[in-house]
Amino acid sequence: MTLVALIDPNACSAHGVCEDVAPEIFRVDEIAVVIGTGPDELMIAAAAQCPTTAIRIVERETGEQIYP
Repeated sequence: MTLVALIDPNACSAHGVCEDVAPEIFRVDEIAVVIGTGPDELMIAAAAQCPTTAIRIVERETGEQIYP
C-alpha cells in the first residue's frame, strides 16, 4: 500500500507541526505543502498531530481515505 498526503489549503493554519514531525514529507510556508515521501507511519503521525486536521491520508491507487 502506498499512501499519499493531501493538504486542505482552506483548513491549514501553518502551525508547522507536520514539518516538525516529518520534514522530509512536509514544508510549511503560508500553508503546508507536500514535498516528498516517507514511511507511512511517519506520514500518519504528522497528520495526527495537525491541530486543524488539514492533512488527509489516502491510498494512492484506490483513493481510499486512511486518515482521518
